[in-house]
Amino acid sequence: MSADPTTVLAFETDCHIFDGCGFPAPGLHSFMFQPIFGDGDSSSYFNKTMLLALLGTVVIVAFFWAAFRKPKVVPGKLQMVAEAGYDFVRRGIVYETLGKKEGEKYVPFMVSLFFFVWILNLWSIIPVAQFPVTAIFSYPVALALIVYVIWMSVTFKRHGFVGGFKNLTGYDKSLGPVLPLVMVIEFFSNVIVRPFTHAVRLFANMFAGHTLLLLFTIASWYLLNGIGIAYAGVSFIMVIVMTAFELFIQAVQAYVFVLLACSFLQGALAEHH
Repeated sequence: MSADPTTVLAFETDCHIFDGCGFPAPGLHSFMFQPIFGDGDSSSYFNKTMLLALLGTVVIVAFFWAAFRKPKVVPGKLQMVAEAGYDFVRRGIVYETLGKKEGEKYVPFMVSLFFFVWILNLWSIIPVAQFPVTAIFSYPVALALIVYVIWMSVTFKRHGFVGGFKNLTGYDKSLGPVLPLVMVIEFFSNVIVRPFTHAVRLFANMFAGHTLLLLFTIASWYLLNGIGIAYAGVSFIMVIVMTAFELFIQAVQAYVFVLLACSFLQGALAEHH
């Protein structure tokens, strides 16, 4: 598994303040990885983020399989944790947004989505991995597209073509002369802006969080020389603080991503008047 190139640059070159070398600041190169195998100039390659996404899938499947392969009336610790996580998404997100009757059929998908997004975020603070997969824009886009396809399918299945179009455009004849303008704005908002912001919100938060972690981590090493040692200590404390903060943000972003997915479905299932 390839390490973060910025971190490698800082640590392998033994670059410190007062040594005559510039600060190896993180940038876009910190989010680019050489293929583990295959050709990076073509579509046939496999890199670190793909490996982490695959490992994340394996971890989630293995965890729930181990927790529920022999379920007990009085659950053990692993089953209790798995049930708590499942119930949190089911009752705290799906039922609260869609209701029990409408939401039950979507619970398996939303639980899977929540834990998948969470584990992709969580890799950021796992030793050796140390990278949030969702900081690569293509991953949030792919997940948002899955939600988008389900949302549109449910909209037109529930309301038909004409009713689905009215649902997406906020059609309300009582608006009178401003109705065409409202319909254009609502259509643009629902069909284009919503799925885009759904992906960007997750990506931007994880991108920014990882950049800050990199910045303080590299600064801790870079300042570790002469009078800079005191500042290195402060920077290292910030690494600890930011890591704890990232733990919170990672869970929140998974929650928000699934909550928004449920809110889209809620709009699709709502009766148009």
